Amino acid sequence: MTDNKTITGRLMKAISSFYYVNTEEGTIVCRARGKFRISGNAPLPGDVVDIIKSSKDEGVVTAIHPRKNEFIRPSVTNLDLLVIIASAAPPSTEVFLIDKVAAIAEHKGVEVVICINKSDLDFDNEMLSSIYEKAGFRVINTSAVTMEGIDELRDQICGRVSAFTGNSGVGKSSILNMISPKFGQKTGTISDRIHRGRHTTRQVEFLKLDGGGIVADTPGFSAFDIDRADVIFKEELAAAFIDFIPYIDNCRFTGCTHIKEDGCAVIDAVKNGDIGQSRYDSYVRLFESVKDIKEWELKQGKK
Repeated sequence: MTDNKTITGRLMKAISSFYYVNTEEGTIVCRARGKFRISGNAPLPGDVVDIIKSSKDEGVVTAIHPRKNEFIRPSVTNLDLLVIIASAAPPSTEVFLIDKVAAIAEHKGVEVVICINKSDLDFDNEMLSSIYEKAGFRVINTSAVTMEGIDELRDQICGRVSAFTGNSGVGKSSILNMISPKFGQKTGTISDRIHRGRHTTRQVEFLKLDGGGIVADTPGFSAFDIDRADVIFKEELAAAFIDFIPYIDNCRFTGCTHIKEDGCAVIDAVKNGDIGQSRYDSYVRLFESVKDIKEWELKQGKK
């Protein structure tokens, strides 16, 4: 028998219509009330939820606490930190993909750490590191072979709600295994012929760390997209590039798009070498992808 008391916990993973909620009384496998399906606001991994137990280890989700941020693709909420795993070693990471994911995270108020992995291999990881150190990101060089940077990365995620992402094959699962054996991920193998990794992450799942905090391994970069769910409007895009922020209020004209206007402080900073060319190129590419999207169109799409 249960006393039908309300318990608050963290939703760690969702499989079909089952929600695994971590509480002080252990993990409770829950269904969700029909109101969430009707409203289109289903519980997501990372949510803080209220549940009512129906048996020792089963229950029902009755309420979702307000979210401080939300990602639709992949579906995860309430992040403090996003760790982007990248590498110059095959399969190398395209800087545009890093910039796109970092912009989405910054726009949602999530701190970003750039993790340059496979530092033990003789590839130009230094080039990647310099791009993002110059832009103002915390950059950690890591190796699952030598253990370089693992303790520093572990310190960054301790006591926080974090997620890891990266293109397939950069060693994301190996890094997570170094941080905590609890992950027990099956690491993918790299095809010598096509230099691509095989996907090893199937779904979002948060795991508790012994030192405090929870971490999610999310699907790769292909799952992050500026689409109708996570769009950054053109007027807000520049502020999602942290290295642009010191300059965007110094442009000659109000409403400067930082694309081709005279007196643009951002463009001048690129010319002077204060903003990296690759970062600016990513901004232009993202701007072109969102410039014609209107807010009213998104609202209509949600109906």
